[in-house]
Amino acid sequence: MSVGEKHFIQAMMDPSLPVPEGLSDSQFRPAGRRFNVYRNNVATSLTAAMHTAFPVITKLLGKENMDGLSGMYLRAHPPTSPIMMFYGADFPVFLAEIKQLDHLGYLADIARLELALRTSYHAADAQPIPADALAQIAPDDLMKTQITLSPSVQLIASAWPIYDIWRFNTQDDAPKPNAGAQDILITRPEFDPIPQLLPAGGADWIMGLMQGATIAEAHDKTLETMPEFDLGATLTLLLQGGAITHLTTKG
Repeated sequence: MSVGEKHFIQAMMDPSLPVPEGLSDSQFRPAGRRFNVYRNNVATSLTAAMHTAFPVITKLLGKENMDGLSGMYLRAHPPTSPIMMFYGADFPVFLAEIKQLDHLGYLADIARLELALRTSYHAADAQPIPADALAQIAPDDLMKTQITLSPSVQLIASAWPIYDIWRFNTQDDAPKPNAGAQDILITRPEFDPIPQLLPAGGADWIMGLMQGATIAEAHDKTLETMPEFDLGATLTLLLQGGAITHLTTKG
């Protein structure tokens, strides 16, 4: 990227900066007014994209505050792709770094959850295993089995009750959030991603699977820190969500 292109992009994203020197319209007149209109349209479109991508954050903070944050984010993280599904990928980190929001420590993880839902929605399709596939494997072999998960599967571990907060702000008559850490599994059994609350230790076990551990290896590792871990409940969530695409039994 040339220096001129860099200055143009910076001016496009920040209304406090002057119109780039030498910029003219089709009639070779200074393009100040036209540039300002275009710059405003870009900012408006990207702000709307942030509202769409992070509706719970918008609800928690209010439209005016979200507008301001979107402008700050735009200047710090201008788009790197013309595909809007990728815009906002750095927003959770951006929120975590704003000192004025330290009293709302859960915001960054709520943004991670909303980003994960969008990532799951756009992930590639994958055929889940048949419902009875696990039952066809002998118990001893089953524990030596590696599980491959669908590209749509997303995992969010949080020190905050992010599932309760998300549900309270998206579902009518949802109960008020309780204090405490919550981990979420996102699956996409049909067209839309579904976030589900994981039992204690579920996120650790699934992370083990993602790293190539067998069912038993991930289970034993999880029990070291979470003796009450319920393997059956977590495995059922994966099966019901169509999240398992392949099984490989180690010899």
